[in-house]
Amino acid sequence: MSKFEISKRKDGQFQFNLKAGNGEIILTSEGYVAKDGCKNGITSVQKNAPLDERYERKVAKNGKPFFNLKASNGQVIGSSEMYSSEAARDKGIESVKKNAPIATLSDLTIE
Repeated sequence: MSKFEISKRKDGQFQFNLKAGNGEIILTSEGYVAKDGCKNGITSVQKNAPLDERYERKVAKNGKPFFNLKASNGQVIGSSEMYSSEAARDKGIESVKKNAPIATLSDLTIE
């Protein structure tokens, strides 16, 4: 089962990872100062993930393809890993489209 995991970075900010059913991270957020902001980011991913026009397909300086998922206002709400090919990147996008809307929430910051 896919899930969003909220964690705390070394700098004290919150971030989330969307993990596919196999445990592989398919989308990572930026840092958020507050946990509520992080949760709002997850909600935004769930809302925007099914929409193909929200994906920005890019190639890094090292030649590796990756993608950003953007909200309706153009703000990046999640980024992928670097992929070995554009076909692999496109499979990653399909995985986010399929997994994000049904993913459960796991908060790793609760003690």
